[in-house]
Amino acid sequence: MKRSIHFLEYLYCHLLIIFLIGRVGFVLNNRPIEQLSFADAAGVCWRGFVEHDLMVAAMLLAVPWLIGLLALRHSGLRLRAWLTPYYILMGLAVAAIIVADAVMYEYWQFKLGMVVLSYAASPEGATNSVSLSYIIIRVSAFLLLALWTIIPCILMTPKTLPTGNSERLWMRNISIIWLFLIVSGVLWMRQGDVYTTKPHPSQLADHAAVNPVYAFASSIRLTDNYAGRYDFLSEEDRADLFKGLYPEPADDIQDTLLNRQRPDILVVFLEGFGSRFVEELGGIPDVAPGMSRLIPEGIFWENYYSNSFRTDRGTVSAFCGWLSYTDLGLMKQTEFHSSLPSLARSLGREGYETGYIYGGAMTNMGKGTFLKNMGFRTLDQQTLSNSPLKGEKQLPEEVNSAKEASPLRGGLEGSWGVPDSVALQKACQLISRWEDGHHFLVAQTLSSHEPWDVPYHRLEDEKLNAFAYTDYSVACMMDSLRQLPQWDNLLVIIIPDHGFLYKQSYKDPGFFRAPMLWTGGAIREPRKMSVLMNQSDIAATLLSQMGIRHDEYPWSRNVLSQTYTYPFVYCNYPAGLLFADSTGTSIYDINGDAVMMEQPADDGLRIMRAKAILQTSYMLRRSH
Repeated sequence: MKRSIHFLEYLYCHLLIIFLIGRVGFVLNNRPIEQLSFADAAGVCWRGFVEHDLMVAAMLLAVPWLIGLLALRHSGLRLRAWLTPYYILMGLAVAAIIVADAVMYEYWQFKLGMVVLSYAASPEGATNSVSLSYIIIRVSAFLLLALWTIIPCILMTPKTLPTGNSERLWMRNISIIWLFLIVSGVLWMRQGDVYTTKPHPSQLADHAAVNPVYAFASSIRLTDNYAGRYDFLSEEDRADLFKGLYPEPADDIQDTLLNRQRPDILVVFLEGFGSRFVEELGGIPDVAPGMSRLIPEGIFWENYYSNSFRTDRGTVSAFCGWLSYTDLGLMKQTEFHSSLPSLARSLGREGYETGYIYGGAMTNMGKGTFLKNMGFRTLDQQTLSNSPLKGEKQLPEEVNSAKEASPLRGGLEGSWGVPDSVALQKACQLISRWEDGHHFLVAQTLSSHEPWDVPYHRLEDEKLNAFAYTDYSVACMMDSLRQLPQWDNLLVIIIPDHGFLYKQSYKDPGFFRAPMLWTGGAIREPRKMSVLMNQSDIAATLLSQMGIRHDEYPWSRNVLSQTYTYPFVYCNYPAGLLFADSTGTSIYDINGDAVMMEQPADDGLRIMRAKAILQTSYMLRRSH
């Protein structure tokens, strides 16, 4: 009898145990990022228990509580039968969130939120990144945790509840407690309160303490108008802080980098190639010797920063001159495409033939549709199934002639598609056929990405080796291009789409800092550029060098204009912002409302300006 009446308490303890298991699994799975001491891990479990788990467990039991009240009024109500469907749905959801949070944190280093759904809609991105055994282990963990959640909930719930005055009195008393917990949870569960207001020195410890169900629920928005999404500041303060950050377009060119106004243009878009892998930017030595050889021959931008953390965001920033958003990539949002400016479209109006070559499928994240809508007339998809370049005989001549001394070994099939050495050589072949007119081509790499399976074996670390392979492929491509008659009229822009978290976190500004190199026969002279600039500034800066107006690019600045009087960079990812100017660098945790890094500390103005930009970007997004 008492066991039947007290089933809610048993369920409550059961869910707390599930959350504890999930938290321990989170810490263990992410040991490659940071290994917590036993004391820190215990502290994490206690903080999570007190700050979130108690509340989340109560909220998940709101339905059993309500059905229990109903069962006391109707003695014949089959309580277990009514609640079993809810337990199944709840168990699947809780297990999926806990496992996905632990797994994705290894790659993203922020808590699971609604942003993951935009990537879940393109599952090939996940399946291409990891091995089959990896997927089987994680799916098995999800199924086991789901069963471990669901079955005890069903068995602990009585088939019916006894009725009587004592039972009603018990239910009335516990109802007061439960109602308080549920109402408190609803009021508390809002964006900005997901993380503790006093972050632990360890980011992993701080994030591990957050209940993943709580974090995910806090990211849910019922509408898509984004009204008040990031209204940090009053309108007066926002306008005052934002004023002058993005000056009106001007025709002046303070510095001329090119020896001709209408060069042919090749953009080499490198997967994940942040400053971490470039020695000249303070990165790991000997990962990119090809880049080190090319830098003295071109225009090297030492303070260039990518806008965001993923390829879909970086593509929009680089080729539309648009800021990235924390919660959504515009690549898949076709309703926004018509209102976005486009570098391909701008050059197309000037008579340029525009093309895009990629070694993999263009279905991931709606890439193909986006590129067509942005004005790329030719999309060259070199997939493994239809590539005419498959096979070692298609490698650059420089590689074939030195095969015995080359680190290239093995087949040329990768999880994502045709590896970089093949795809970039195809770009060389396309350029060799350019004759009359003007041409704009983007060649995107893919090999420096999980699961790091590349036909190259120089470095022991598989991740560093994959980046070294991409570097090697680019250097070979550049050697091939120099032999072409098109070289003298060619501008090659080498940039990454974003950085990669290799033994670092978002507290490190080096994640967003990236190499950008302009080279080719069309540059006036080799030099180094120290000006601060963003990925989104490429469009206006390049178009200005070519004598083409860029009025339609509100977020892209010509960094070589006399109007660019306040150089700064602004970057974001789903959980935070970076802002850097001549005074230093600040990184801000949006969810925790806390400063993650300041070098040197300032009066908070850098973070206030970052907030003003984020708030303004959402205002402009709503207007579109």
